[in-house]
Amino acid sequence: MEFKQLEFSEIGVALAKRFDCLNYIDITTGAYSVCVRRKVFTRISFPNEGKDFFEDFNIYAPTFIHPDDVENVLKLHNRENLINHLKKNETYSIVYRLIDDSKSIHVRHMGLLSDDRKHMIICVENIEEEIREKKAQDRVLQSARRMARLDDLTGIRNKNAFREMVSTIDSKIESGENVAPFGVVMCDVNELKLINDTRGHNYGDEIIQRTSRIICEIFKHSPVFRIGGDEFVVIISGGDYDNRDSLLKQLKKESRANKQSRTGPVIACGMSVFNPDIDSSFKAVHERADQMMYDNKSELKSVRYKDGLVNTERYDPPIPDERKRKLDSLFGALVTVSDGGYVFLNDMRYDYSRWSLALVDDFNIESEYMYRADSIWRKHIHPDDLEQYNELVDLVLNKDEGVRAMNYRALRSDGTYVMLSTRGFILSNIDGKPEYFGGIIVPQ
Repeated sequence: MEFKQLEFSEIGVALAKRFDCLNYIDITTGAYSVCVRRKVFTRISFPNEGKDFFEDFNIYAPTFIHPDDVENVLKLHNRENLINHLKKNETYSIVYRLIDDSKSIHVRHMGLLSDDRKHMIICVENIEEEIREKKAQDRVLQSARRMARLDDLTGIRNKNAFREMVSTIDSKIESGENVAPFGVVMCDVNELKLINDTRGHNYGDEIIQRTSRIICEIFKHSPVFRIGGDEFVVIISGGDYDNRDSLLKQLKKESRANKQSRTGPVIACGMSVFNPDIDSSFKAVHERADQMMYDNKSELKSVRYKDGLVNTERYDPPIPDERKRKLDSLFGALVTVSDGGYVFLNDMRYDYSRWSLALVDDFNIESEYMYRADSIWRKHIHPDDLEQYNELVDLVLNKDEGVRAMNYRALRSDGTYVMLSTRGFILSNIDGKPEYFGGIIVPQ
């Protein structure tokens, strides 16, 4: 018996160490004593013992419990409510905030009924660290959930987010709820596989990113989703829905211009709107938009423009397709190592070159593909730097196959000159004959 008493005593001490405050209460009379008081509880105004715990708790609780929590805590600690609750459940627990030096501290407050059912033990522990860890975990979880709904390449919403929105819309349609007018725009990048195969996946990724930016800039007030490699969906509503025809026309106009000039992605698109009289699901609207997109894709493929190249006085014969593909492949490899600089590469046999889209945009050049590009680029160079530029180009082309640095000013599309640092080089074939002249251009 003595061993058991000692054992239970040690267990009680061990349990007491977990808590920052322990109170022992006679629930019949209300008499109480505070057995343990540590840390923040040493600064709380509450007697160490008294004749009526419930009366004293009502008096002192508002001085140390957060104002927003006082009402609920006092309601639970009403003598009659608490006794009835303990007789049914034997325990209770509540989390609230203490005020200590103007700071709030979360605590877990637990009450347990003793075996004789005449006494109660109240245990209180500081769980502020636990709360902080949970909030941190919640933030990480929320961030992970957000990331799970975003496309890695473009930063817009992905297929997971699209499915969630479709599910929400379908729930409203199925319940007979009044669904706000909406439309679906389907978009697809023309010939992305060919682009990846001939120009490299880095260039293909650049095209996807540019496509995303174009769609988002046109449909500014609608969610845009990338649901596949080259597939995008816009769910339009509000102002974008009201202006849907003009916005779609704008997208088609920009896509046709890109096809003609070969300076950007060619985007096939189609649109359909929700009709509550015939549409029983989002899928019906989506499928109509998808068909309209494929019709537009066929239309774009059937359109034939002139070559779209600048300086159409070509060598005879013009550059063959096989050489074009080789140029694109080398260009893609050069972009990979360019570290963000502009890139140009010229097939010296046909004087046919390819230039970075960013350079084309920034310097108002008509196309990324050009015959006799050198004569066009020279027009952008500052007159005071032209002689030096010619000398350095001549040095690279005729006397030295190594990498040469060139610094000169060039005219941007906004009418200002920018200093450029260009590393020019020659690539020769296995016989040592120069085949390609290229360079990486970095604005200073």
